[in-house]
Amino acid sequence: MSKSLFSKSSCGVKLLQAAALALVVTMAMPARAADDRSVKSRVAPIYPDIAKRMKIEGTVSIQATVDATGKVSEAKSVGGNLILAPAAEDAVRKWVFEAGAGTAKVKVDVNFVLAH
Repeated sequence: MSKSLFSKSSCGVKLLQAAALALVVTMAMPARAADDRSVKSRVAPIYPDIAKRMKIEGTVSIQATVDATGKVSEAKSVGGNLILAPAAEDAVRKWVFEAGAGTAKVKVDVNFVLAH
Protein backbone atom coordinates (compact mmCIF):
# COMPACT_ATOMS: atom_id res chain seq x y z
CA MET A 1 0.00 0.00 0.00
CA SER A 2 2.85 2.40 0.71
CA LYS A 3 4.12 1.74 -2.80
CA SER A 4 0.81 3.06 -4.17
CA LEU A 5 1.08 6.26 -2.11
CA PHE A 6 4.69 6.74 -3.17
CA SER A 7 3.70 6.29 -6.80
CA LYS A 8 0.97 8.97 -6.59
CA SER A 9 3.29 11.34 -4.74
CA SER A 10 6.04 10.85 -7.31
CA CYS A 11 3.57 11.50 -10.12
CA GLY A 12 2.40 14.71 -8.40
CA VAL A 13 5.98 15.95 -7.98
CA LYS A 14 6.74 15.26 -11.64
CA LEU A 15 3.59 17.10 -12.69
CA LEU A 16 4.53 20.08 -10.52
CA GLN A 17 8.05 20.10 -11.97
CA ALA A 18 6.68 19.99 -15.51
CA ALA A 19 4.30 22.88 -14.78
CA ALA A 20 7.13 24.95 -13.27
CA LEU A 21 9.34 24.27 -16.29
CA ALA A 22 6.54 25.26 -18.68
CA LEU A 23 6.06 28.52 -16.76
CA VAL A 24 9.77 29.37 -16.88
CA VAL A 25 9.98 28.61 -20.61
CA THR A 26 6.90 30.71 -21.34
CA MET A 27 8.25 33.68 -19.38
CA ALA A 28 11.62 33.45 -21.12
CA MET A 29 10.13 33.57 -24.61
CA PRO A 30 10.32 37.00 -26.24
CA ALA A 31 7.14 38.79 -27.21
CA ARG A 32 6.21 38.44 -30.85
CA ALA A 33 7.74 41.28 -32.85
CA ALA A 34 4.66 41.35 -35.11
CA ASP A 35 2.68 42.91 -32.26
CA ASP A 36 4.93 45.96 -32.34
CA ARG A 37 3.90 47.23 -35.76
CA SER A 38 3.88 50.99 -36.15
CA VAL A 39 0.83 52.86 -37.32
CA LYS A 40 1.39 54.47 -40.73
CA SER A 41 -1.92 56.33 -40.88
CA ARG A 42 -4.71 56.91 -38.37
CA VAL A 43 -8.30 57.89 -38.92
CA ALA A 44 -9.87 59.89 -36.10
CA PRO A 45 -13.04 58.41 -34.63
CA ILE A 46 -16.38 60.13 -35.14
CA TYR A 47 -17.55 61.20 -31.70
CA PRO A 48 -21.01 59.67 -31.06
CA ASP A 49 -23.69 62.36 -30.58
CA ILE A 50 -25.06 60.67 -27.46
CA ALA A 51 -21.57 60.67 -25.92
CA LYS A 52 -21.20 64.39 -26.70
CA ARG A 53 -24.55 65.20 -25.08
CA MET A 54 -23.70 63.11 -22.03
CA LYS A 55 -20.17 64.60 -21.94
CA ILE A 56 -18.58 61.15 -21.99
CA GLU A 57 -14.83 61.06 -22.47
CA GLY A 58 -12.35 58.22 -22.16
CA THR A 59 -10.06 55.71 -23.78
CA VAL A 60 -11.19 52.61 -25.64
CA SER A 61 -8.72 49.74 -26.02
CA ILE A 62 -8.96 47.91 -29.33
CA GLN A 63 -7.51 44.53 -30.32
CA ALA A 64 -6.81 44.82 -34.04
CA THR A 65 -5.93 41.99 -36.40
CA VAL A 66 -3.48 43.29 -39.00
CA ASP A 67 -2.64 41.39 -42.19
CA ALA A 68 0.79 41.17 -43.82
CA THR A 69 0.17 44.30 -45.91
CA GLY A 70 -0.71 46.38 -42.84
CA LYS A 71 -4.46 46.48 -43.42
CA VAL A 72 -6.75 45.96 -40.41
CA SER A 73 -8.98 42.96 -41.00
CA GLU A 74 -10.72 43.00 -37.62
CA ALA A 75 -11.08 45.44 -34.74
CA LYS A 76 -12.67 44.50 -31.43
CA SER A 77 -13.10 46.56 -28.28
CA VAL A 78 -11.41 44.98 -25.26
CA GLY A 79 -11.87 47.80 -22.76
CA GLY A 80 -13.40 51.20 -22.27
CA ASN A 81 -16.79 52.86 -22.50
CA LEU A 82 -19.40 50.84 -24.41
CA ILE A 83 -20.93 53.98 -25.96
CA LEU A 84 -17.56 54.99 -27.43
CA ALA A 85 -16.46 51.47 -28.47
CA PRO A 86 -18.25 51.18 -31.86
CA ALA A 87 -16.79 54.52 -33.04
CA ALA A 88 -13.32 53.43 -31.94
CA GLU A 89 -13.66 50.08 -33.75
CA ASP A 90 -14.84 51.80 -36.95
CA ALA A 91 -11.91 54.22 -36.86
CA VAL A 92 -9.27 51.52 -36.24
CA ARG A 93 -10.61 49.44 -39.15
CA LYS A 94 -9.50 52.33 -41.40
CA TRP A 95 -5.99 52.57 -39.94
CA VAL A 96 -2.95 51.30 -41.84
CA PHE A 97 0.02 49.68 -40.09
CA GLU A 98 3.54 48.89 -41.28
CA ALA A 99 3.68 45.73 -43.39
CA GLY A 100 4.99 42.60 -41.68
CA ALA A 101 5.74 38.94 -42.13
CA GLY A 102 2.21 37.76 -41.45
CA THR A 103 -0.95 38.40 -39.51
CA ALA A 104 -0.53 40.16 -36.16
CA LYS A 105 -2.70 41.09 -33.19
CA VAL A 106 -2.06 44.67 -32.13
CA LYS A 107 -3.58 46.44 -29.13
CA VAL A 108 -4.18 50.16 -29.58
CA ASP A 109 -5.92 52.84 -27.53
CA VAL A 110 -8.33 55.38 -29.00
CA ASN A 111 -8.85 58.52 -26.93
CA PHE A 112 -12.06 60.51 -26.86
CA VAL A 113 -11.77 64.04 -25.49
CA LEU A 114 -14.38 66.75 -25.81
CA ALA A 115 -13.30 70.27 -26.73
CA HIS A 116 -13.80 72.43 -23.65
